[in-house]
Amino acid sequence: MNATMRRAVIATTGISLALSMAACGKAGADKKDSAAAGDTKSIGLLLPENASSTRYESFDRPFIEAKVKALCADCKVLYSNAEGSAAKQKQQFDTLIAQGVKVIVLDAFDAKSTQSWVQEAAAKGVKVVAYDRLATGPVSAYVSFDNEKVGELQGQALLDALGAKAADSDIVMINGDEADPNAAQFKSGAHKALDGKVRKVVYEQSGEWKPTVAGQKIGAAITQFGKTGFQAVYSANDGMAGAIITQLKGAGITVPVGGQDAGLDAVQRIVAGDQAYTIYKAYKPLADNAAELAVDLLQGKDVKTVASSTVDSATDKGIPAKLLEPKVVTKANINDTVIADGLYKAADICTADFAAACTTAGIK
Repeated sequence: MNATMRRAVIATTGISLALSMAACGKAGADKKDSAAAGDTKSIGLLLPENASSTRYESFDRPFIEAKVKALCADCKVLYSNAEGSAAKQKQQFDTLIAQGVKVIVLDAFDAKSTQSWVQEAAAKGVKVVAYDRLATGPVSAYVSFDNEKVGELQGQALLDALGAKAADSDIVMINGDEADPNAAQFKSGAHKALDGKVRKVVYEQSGEWKPTVAGQKIGAAITQFGKTGFQAVYSANDGMAGAIITQLKGAGITVPVGGQDAGLDAVQRIVAGDQAYTIYKAYKPLADNAAELAVDLLQGKDVKTVASSTVDSATDKGIPAKLLEPKVVTKANINDTVIADGLYKAADICTADFAAACTTAGIK
């Protein structure tokens, strides 16, 4: 090979090597850029607990997952449950951000603690949909029910259960967890309905959304006021109502007790006459709207096509919101509410222990 040919081969080899190295560099950069872009096909879902209410695992999670799949076939939902721990939920939130998730649906166990979380997420381009409870911080959208209206319905249903005796009745109130802004709204709405319509609220405590705590609190009320010292009990949810009813039965006390969430066991207690009412917040529309908001945010669409209202949190104003209407469920309208909506079949409710009561109530 002459000198001229050797120089040409060397030059060609050098160019090829340079191009190869550049290509490798581009591939590495693309991989890095992809990681930085995050997981653009995943939506984080964080729910608060699974002890006080069965709804989260039975309804919220599967409904949200199904709707996300229907709206975005190649999207996936990364799910965790805080199991009643704000610290655990913070770890789950941080893990989702580290994984590169760009949208998180958050039902905060302690909504007051989330401001810094949501701020940090927003700084990294992560959008948060506040689900059921209005998390503090710059959330991108909120979907829930009119929670003060829920409390009003609870209070009015308790008055209805008391009937003509309401004005001469003393009431015990077992409220939800004070860390939950919804609990404050339920309480406010209930007082709006009850105050001036009953003789007095003689005992009012937080049950912390924990059946064991609610049972202890009603036990203290029984000790303080005796068997005839109150004529009805307001319970902020069904899980606590179940524990309260157990304690009342043990003490030989029969008074109206109401709850919220339309859990299957609560509906069965209503059929049996142990619980006066529950509040049915249709989980599917709630979950469907949350999923739609999450997918819209993931795809860069305007959430106001779904979230047509606005709400203010303790930290932020004018948050786009979708607020749904709750319903009271009593023995008289079980057929027209939870059965008509497909939440439960009559067979789910009318098991062997409740068959006779279902027949009497005309549940079918």
